[in-house]
Amino acid sequence: MPDPLFPTLVAGAAKEALRFGDHALTYDDLAAVAGGLARELPPGRVAVWATPTLHTSVAVVAALVAGVPAVPLNPKIGERELAHILADSEPALVLAEPGAELPAGLAALPRRDIPLTGGKAPLADEPDPESPALIVYTSGTTGPPKGVVLPRRALATTLDALEDAWGWTADDVLVHALPLFHVHGLILGILGPLRRGGSVRHLGRFSTEGVARELANGATMLFGVPTMYHRIAGEVGTDKALADALRHARLLVSGSAALPVHDHQRITAATGQQVVERYGMTETLMNTSVRADGERKPGTVGVPLRGVELRLVGDAGEVVDDVESVGEIQVRGLNLFTEYLNRPDATAAAFDGGWFRTGDMATRDADGYVKIVGRKATDLIKSGGYKIGAGEIENALLEHPGVAEAAVTGEPDDDLGERIVAWIVPSGEPPAADELADHVAKLLAPHKRPRVVRYLDALPRNDMGKVMKRALGA
Repeated sequence: MPDPLFPTLVAGAAKEALRFGDHALTYDDLAAVAGGLARELPPGRVAVWATPTLHTSVAVVAALVAGVPAVPLNPKIGERELAHILADSEPALVLAEPGAELPAGLAALPRRDIPLTGGKAPLADEPDPESPALIVYTSGTTGPPKGVVLPRRALATTLDALEDAWGWTADDVLVHALPLFHVHGLILGILGPLRRGGSVRHLGRFSTEGVARELANGATMLFGVPTMYHRIAGEVGTDKALADALRHARLLVSGSAALPVHDHQRITAATGQQVVERYGMTETLMNTSVRADGERKPGTVGVPLRGVELRLVGDAGEVVDDVESVGEIQVRGLNLFTEYLNRPDATAAAFDGGWFRTGDMATRDADGYVKIVGRKATDLIKSGGYKIGAGEIENALLEHPGVAEAAVTGEPDDDLGERIVAWIVPSGEPPAADELADHVAKLLAPHKRPRVVRYLDALPRNDMGKVMKRALGA
């Protein structure tokens, strides 16, 4: 029989597993309630109304115990996207927090409220490692969202590789405030601690006060996205309680988008801590990370994780071996998804002879550290014969004291092919465009300076804090 996905859940323990505010469950409690709910789940698939609550965690664990694929739903989902996901995944019912108001689009689906209590009973045998565990829908920037089928094998592989990279143990207590309908918050942030036999404390809503409180009271690790760390970077220099709490954390991890080097530097200056970045996707789970026991290089996402093969591929399909040369990241390993649900065409197109095409462009340094320069479609700018990554220009712009936020895109130019456009949220009086262009040229190179500067009150972001660059172009 396969090894259990959550050994401590099967063995039992009085230790706290999950805490959301004042509500907590031990491993024994979680086994009882999730095991009871698992026995009630029908075959097929179940949708989970994924609010940031203890209930969502219980529902997903119950589905995993039952061997029933779970489809997490963003509680802020729009009606058209919801209709597409329901038609595509055909769940048998929806699991929801008691009292949660569901949209009209779910009215035809049977509802089961998620309990937080239950009687103890033996858990079901561990399903086959290749069986689907979760179906997570991508953001759908170029069309309707695709359902990424993640097998149990991928979850176990990626979480065990992070155990190796981060020294993650049962003694670790993770704090985070991430949404629970995607890989970062749900798989890494909830299922990760449960696989290790550790604990997780979810803040419900992010606040620097909550982070400081939990890290000062036994939490050892913090997971966040760059918007969260940007807030921390802005406050940690003057907030002694926050600085002290972060200083005593074992590990600070940022993901889902690039953390600007300027924010790395401000956090390190105030706390001595160096934030670890990692790189993954819905389809691949985690691919690389800066190791807890390795050199920290701000601006990089580290080296390939154990069991992950990674290569960079050029425009003509050639493997790029030169240090600092740009290529598309392709990966293969047991961390990969099985397929896009009902989309054999998209599944086939996503692979290059067994290698998954990520669409992310990167370089590697002499030590093998990967530096992502942007998405192939939106962040790689071809200007004046040069391939230029938007990310390094954004980092340079953020070093200017008059810039609070920055995004860089390309737009057609008759002379250059594409010209570099900087979208700036100023920190006060907007700096002049020429001043910003000279600033970038001095730090990087003249051909990387923005030719156009546009000022905004805020950058458009999705629920993960990623800038939606297609919205900028529109």
